[in-house]
Amino acid sequence: MSSEEPRKEPINRRALAGIAVLAALIALVALGLAAFAEPQKGPRVQNIVLVHGAFADASSWSGVILRLQKAGYHVTGVQLGLDSFEDDVARTRNVLAAQTGPTLLVGHSFGGAIITEAGSSAPNVVGLVYESAFAPDQGESMKAIVAKGPPPPGARAFRPDKAGGLWIDPDSFKEVFAADVDADQARVMAAVQKPIASSEFMSERAFGKPAWRVRPSWYLVTEQDLMLPPDAQRAFAKRMGATVQSLAASHAAMVSHPDEVTAFILKAAAAGTSKVAAAQ
Repeated sequence: MSSEEPRKEPINRRALAGIAVLAALIALVALGLAAFAEPQKGPRVQNIVLVHGAFADASSWSGVILRLQKAGYHVTGVQLGLDSFEDDVARTRNVLAAQTGPTLLVGHSFGGAIITEAGSSAPNVVGLVYESAFAPDQGESMKAIVAKGPPPPGARAFRPDKAGGLWIDPDSFKEVFAADVDADQARVMAAVQKPIASSEFMSERAFGKPAWRVRPSWYLVTEQDLMLPPDAQRAFAKRMGATVQSLAASHAAMVSHPDEVTAFILKAAAAGTSKVAAAQ
Protein backbone atom coordinates (compact mmCIF):
# COMPACT_ATOMS: atom_id res chain seq x y z
CA MET A 1 0.00 0.00 0.00
CA SER A 2 1.27 3.43 -0.88
CA SER A 3 2.26 5.68 2.01
CA GLU A 4 0.95 8.69 0.15
CA GLU A 5 -2.25 10.30 1.54
CA PRO A 6 -5.29 9.94 -0.67
CA ARG A 7 -5.83 12.87 -3.00
CA LYS A 8 -8.55 15.29 -1.75
CA GLU A 9 -11.34 16.19 -4.15
CA PRO A 10 -11.37 19.92 -4.99
CA ILE A 11 -14.27 21.85 -3.41
CA ASN A 12 -16.97 22.59 -5.93
CA ARG A 13 -17.16 26.34 -6.58
CA ARG A 14 -20.87 26.16 -7.21
CA ALA A 15 -21.33 24.57 -3.77
CA LEU A 16 -19.39 27.41 -2.16
CA ALA A 17 -21.55 29.97 -3.93
CA GLY A 18 -24.68 28.19 -2.77
CA ILE A 19 -23.52 28.19 0.84
CA ALA A 20 -22.77 31.93 0.67
CA VAL A 21 -26.21 32.70 -0.74
CA LEU A 22 -27.88 30.58 1.95
CA ALA A 23 -25.94 32.35 4.70
CA ALA A 24 -26.94 35.73 3.33
CA LEU A 25 -30.60 34.73 3.23
CA ILE A 26 -30.45 33.50 6.83
CA ALA A 27 -28.91 36.81 7.92
CA LEU A 28 -31.60 38.82 6.12
CA VAL A 29 -34.37 36.76 7.66
CA ALA A 30 -32.85 37.21 11.13
CA LEU A 31 -32.66 40.98 10.67
CA GLY A 32 -36.24 41.07 9.47
CA LEU A 33 -37.47 39.10 12.48
CA ALA A 34 -35.55 41.38 14.86
CA ALA A 35 -37.03 44.47 13.24
CA PHE A 36 -40.50 42.92 13.52
CA ALA A 37 -40.02 41.99 17.18
CA GLU A 38 -38.53 45.36 18.20
CA PRO A 39 -39.94 48.25 16.15
CA GLN A 40 -37.66 51.20 15.66
CA LYS A 41 -38.11 53.85 18.31
CA GLY A 42 -38.09 57.59 17.75
CA PRO A 43 -34.97 59.66 18.30
CA ARG A 44 -33.93 59.85 21.93
CA VAL A 45 -34.39 63.16 23.72
CA GLN A 46 -30.90 64.60 23.86
CA ASN A 47 -31.42 68.05 25.34
CA ILE A 48 -33.31 69.48 28.28
CA VAL A 49 -33.86 73.23 28.51
CA LEU A 50 -34.87 74.62 31.92
CA VAL A 51 -36.65 77.95 32.35
CA HIS A 52 -36.85 79.56 35.80
CA GLY A 53 -39.62 81.78 37.16
CA ALA A 54 -40.00 85.01 39.10
CA PHE A 55 -37.82 85.74 42.15
CA ALA A 56 -35.21 83.20 40.98
CA ASP A 57 -32.63 82.65 38.25
CA ALA A 58 -31.27 79.66 36.35
CA SER A 59 -29.08 78.62 39.30
CA SER A 60 -32.26 77.51 41.09
CA TRP A 61 -32.06 74.43 38.84
CA SER A 62 -28.50 73.56 39.97
CA GLY A 63 -29.35 70.33 41.80
CA VAL A 64 -31.56 69.15 38.96
CA ILE A 65 -28.97 70.09 36.34
CA LEU A 66 -26.26 67.97 38.00
CA ARG A 67 -28.57 64.96 38.13
CA LEU A 68 -29.73 65.33 34.53
CA GLN A 69 -26.14 65.66 33.35
CA LYS A 70 -25.18 62.49 35.20
CA ALA A 71 -28.07 60.79 33.39
CA GLY A 72 -26.42 61.71 30.09
CA TYR A 73 -28.44 64.72 28.96
CA HIS A 74 -27.23 68.01 27.53
CA VAL A 75 -28.80 70.61 29.83
CA THR A 76 -29.18 74.38 29.43
CA GLY A 77 -30.70 76.81 31.92
CA VAL A 78 -32.16 79.94 30.33
CA GLN A 79 -31.39 83.19 32.15
CA LEU A 80 -34.47 85.40 31.97
CA GLY A 81 -34.49 89.16 32.42
CA LEU A 82 -38.01 89.13 33.91
CA ASP A 83 -38.63 92.68 32.75
CA SER A 84 -40.02 91.97 29.27
CA PHE A 85 -42.10 88.92 28.36
CA GLU A 86 -41.26 89.29 24.67
CA ASP A 87 -37.53 89.46 25.40
CA ASP A 88 -37.69 86.39 27.66
CA VAL A 89 -39.57 84.41 25.02
CA ALA A 90 -36.95 85.46 22.46
CA ARG A 91 -34.12 84.37 24.80
CA THR A 92 -35.77 80.99 25.23
CA ARG A 93 -36.29 80.55 21.49
CA ASN A 94 -32.64 81.39 20.88
CA VAL A 95 -31.56 78.70 23.33
CA LEU A 96 -33.91 76.19 21.72
CA ALA A 97 -32.55 77.02 18.26
CA ALA A 98 -29.04 76.24 19.50
CA GLN A 99 -29.98 72.69 20.52
CA THR A 100 -29.16 69.79 18.21
CA GLY A 101 -31.78 67.07 18.25
CA PRO A 102 -35.00 66.43 20.21
CA THR A 103 -35.43 68.73 23.19
CA LEU A 104 -37.60 68.70 26.32
CA LEU A 105 -38.67 72.15 27.56
CA VAL A 106 -39.22 72.63 31.29
CA GLY A 107 -40.69 75.66 33.04
CA HIS A 108 -41.12 76.67 36.70
CA SER A 109 -43.68 79.21 37.92
CA PHE A 110 -43.71 82.22 35.56
CA GLY A 111 -41.38 80.20 33.34
CA GLY A 112 -44.43 78.12 32.46
CA ALA A 113 -45.89 81.10 30.61
CA ILE A 114 -42.59 81.49 28.78
CA ILE A 115 -42.38 77.88 27.58
CA THR A 116 -46.07 77.93 26.61
CA GLU A 117 -45.35 80.76 24.19
CA ALA A 118 -41.85 79.80 23.06
CA GLY A 119 -42.38 76.08 22.60
CA SER A 120 -45.10 76.27 19.97
CA SER A 121 -42.75 77.55 17.26
CA ALA A 122 -39.72 75.38 18.09
CA PRO A 123 -39.71 72.28 15.84
CA ASN A 124 -37.18 70.40 17.99
CA VAL A 125 -39.33 70.55 21.15
CA VAL A 126 -40.88 67.12 21.77
CA GLY A 127 -42.59 67.84 25.09
CA LEU A 128 -43.18 70.33 27.88
CA VAL A 129 -42.84 69.90 31.64
CA TYR A 130 -44.50 72.32 34.06
CA GLU A 131 -43.43 72.49 37.70
CA SER A 132 -45.87 74.55 39.79
CA ALA A 133 -46.16 76.75 36.72
CA PHE A 134 -48.56 78.97 34.81
CA ALA A 135 -49.94 77.39 31.63
CA PRO A 136 -52.00 80.06 29.82
CA ASP A 137 -54.36 79.37 26.96
CA GLN A 138 -54.81 81.34 23.75
CA GLY A 139 -56.46 84.72 24.31
CA GLU A 140 -55.79 84.81 28.07
CA SER A 141 -53.58 87.41 29.73
CA MET A 142 -51.45 87.21 32.86
CA LYS A 143 -53.61 89.89 34.46
CA ALA A 144 -56.76 87.85 33.89
CA ILE A 145 -55.13 84.67 35.23
CA VAL A 146 -53.74 86.37 38.34
CA ALA A 147 -57.10 88.07 39.01
CA LYS A 148 -58.93 84.72 39.19
CA GLY A 149 -59.75 83.81 42.77
CA PRO A 150 -58.24 85.25 45.94
CA PRO A 151 -54.55 86.17 46.07
CA PRO A 152 -52.25 83.31 47.11
CA PRO A 153 -50.91 83.40 50.70
CA GLY A 154 -47.46 84.36 49.44
CA ALA A 155 -48.76 87.58 47.92
CA ARG A 156 -48.68 89.23 51.34
CA ALA A 157 -44.88 89.18 51.14
CA PHE A 158 -44.67 91.03 47.80
CA ARG A 159 -42.74 94.29 47.96
CA PRO A 160 -42.72 96.65 44.95
CA ASP A 161 -39.81 99.02 44.39
CA LYS A 162 -39.76 102.49 42.87
CA ALA A 163 -38.48 101.15 39.53
CA GLY A 164 -41.53 98.93 39.01
CA GLY A 165 -39.92 95.70 40.18
CA LEU A 166 -41.63 93.21 42.44
CA TRP A 167 -39.68 91.45 45.21
CA ILE A 168 -40.42 89.06 48.05
CA ASP A 169 -39.71 90.43 51.52
CA PRO A 170 -36.42 88.67 52.48
CA ASP A 171 -37.69 88.01 56.01
CA SER A 172 -40.69 86.12 54.59
CA PHE A 173 -38.93 84.47 51.64
CA LYS A 174 -38.42 81.07 53.25
CA GLU A 175 -41.96 80.92 54.62
CA VAL A 176 -43.79 81.74 51.39
CA PHE A 177 -41.39 80.59 48.67
CA ALA A 178 -39.07 77.93 50.07
CA ALA A 179 -40.52 76.53 53.30
CA ASP A 180 -38.89 73.11 52.86
CA VAL A 181 -35.47 74.43 51.78
CA ASP A 182 -32.53 74.40 54.19
CA ALA A 183 -32.59 77.63 56.21
CA ASP A 184 -29.12 78.79 55.14
CA GLN A 185 -29.84 78.06 51.49
CA ALA A 186 -33.20 79.85 51.71
CA ARG A 187 -31.45 82.94 53.06
CA VAL A 188 -29.06 82.89 50.12
CA MET A 189 -31.99 82.52 47.72
CA ALA A 190 -33.67 85.51 49.33
CA ALA A 191 -30.48 87.57 49.06
CA VAL A 192 -29.97 86.83 45.35
CA GLN A 193 -33.64 86.80 44.29
CA LYS A 194 -34.35 88.25 40.86
CA PRO A 195 -37.33 90.61 40.84
CA ILE A 196 -39.96 90.53 38.13
CA ALA A 197 -41.46 93.65 36.61
CA SER A 198 -44.89 94.25 38.13
CA SER A 199 -46.12 95.00 34.62
CA GLU A 200 -45.45 91.37 33.64
CA PHE A 201 -47.96 90.04 36.16
CA MET A 202 -50.43 92.78 35.26
CA SER A 203 -49.98 92.49 31.50
CA GLU A 204 -53.14 92.48 29.38
CA ARG A 205 -51.24 91.09 26.40
CA ALA A 206 -53.13 88.09 24.97
CA PHE A 207 -51.22 84.82 24.66
CA GLY A 208 -50.99 83.10 21.31
CA LYS A 209 -51.60 79.43 20.54
CA PRO A 210 -50.10 77.50 23.46
CA ALA A 211 -47.38 74.92 22.92
CA TRP A 212 -49.24 72.41 25.08
CA ARG A 213 -51.93 72.13 22.40
CA VAL A 214 -49.40 70.76 19.93
CA ARG A 215 -46.89 69.02 22.23
CA PRO A 216 -47.24 66.34 24.94
CA SER A 217 -47.22 67.88 28.42
CA TRP A 218 -46.47 66.87 32.01
CA TYR A 219 -47.33 68.74 35.20
CA LEU A 220 -45.75 68.43 38.65
CA VAL A 221 -48.13 69.82 41.28
CA THR A 222 -46.51 71.12 44.48
CA GLU A 223 -49.05 70.48 47.23
CA GLN A 224 -47.56 72.85 49.86
CA ASP A 225 -47.23 75.80 47.49
CA LEU A 226 -48.05 79.27 48.88
CA MET A 227 -47.21 81.13 45.66
CA LEU A 228 -49.31 79.30 43.05
CA PRO A 229 -52.18 77.46 44.76
CA PRO A 230 -52.25 73.68 44.16
CA ASP A 231 -55.88 73.90 43.00
CA ALA A 232 -54.86 76.37 40.30
CA GLN A 233 -52.01 74.06 39.27
CA ARG A 234 -54.40 71.12 38.97
CA ALA A 235 -56.76 73.25 36.89
CA PHE A 236 -53.94 74.10 34.48
CA ALA A 237 -52.91 70.44 34.24
CA LYS A 238 -56.47 69.21 33.67
CA ARG A 239 -57.09 71.74 30.93
CA MET A 240 -53.89 70.68 29.17
CA GLY A 241 -54.60 66.99 29.49
CA ALA A 242 -51.17 66.71 31.05
CA THR A 243 -49.65 63.70 32.74
CA VAL A 244 -49.82 64.75 36.40
CA GLN A 245 -47.85 63.90 39.51
CA SER A 246 -48.10 65.51 42.94
CA LEU A 247 -45.28 66.26 45.34
CA ALA A 248 -45.49 67.37 48.98
CA ALA A 249 -43.26 70.38 48.45
CA SER A 250 -43.10 74.16 48.48
CA HIS A 251 -42.93 76.39 45.41
CA ALA A 252 -39.17 75.76 45.27
CA ALA A 253 -39.41 71.98 44.77
CA MET A 254 -36.50 71.91 42.31
CA VAL A 255 -34.29 73.11 45.21
CA SER A 256 -35.83 71.14 48.09
CA HIS A 257 -36.59 67.91 46.17
CA PRO A 258 -34.12 67.70 43.27
CA ASP A 259 -34.26 63.88 43.15
CA GLU A 260 -38.02 63.77 42.72
CA VAL A 261 -38.11 66.66 40.26
CA THR A 262 -35.32 65.08 38.19
CA ALA A 263 -37.09 61.71 38.18
CA PHE A 264 -40.27 63.37 36.87
CA ILE A 265 -38.36 65.15 34.12
CA LEU A 266 -36.62 61.90 33.13
CA LYS A 267 -39.98 60.13 32.83
CA ALA A 268 -41.21 62.93 30.58
CA ALA A 269 -38.06 62.73 28.47
CA ALA A 270 -38.54 59.00 27.91
CA ALA A 271 -42.28 59.26 27.28
CA GLY A 272 -41.92 62.35 25.10
CA THR A 273 -39.76 60.46 22.64
CA SER A 274 -42.23 57.59 22.27
CA LYS A 275 -45.27 59.86 21.96
CA VAL A 276 -43.72 61.93 19.20
CA ALA A 277 -42.52 58.80 17.40
CA ALA A 278 -46.04 57.38 17.54
CA ALA A 279 -47.49 60.61 16.15
CA GLN A 280 -45.04 60.54 13.28
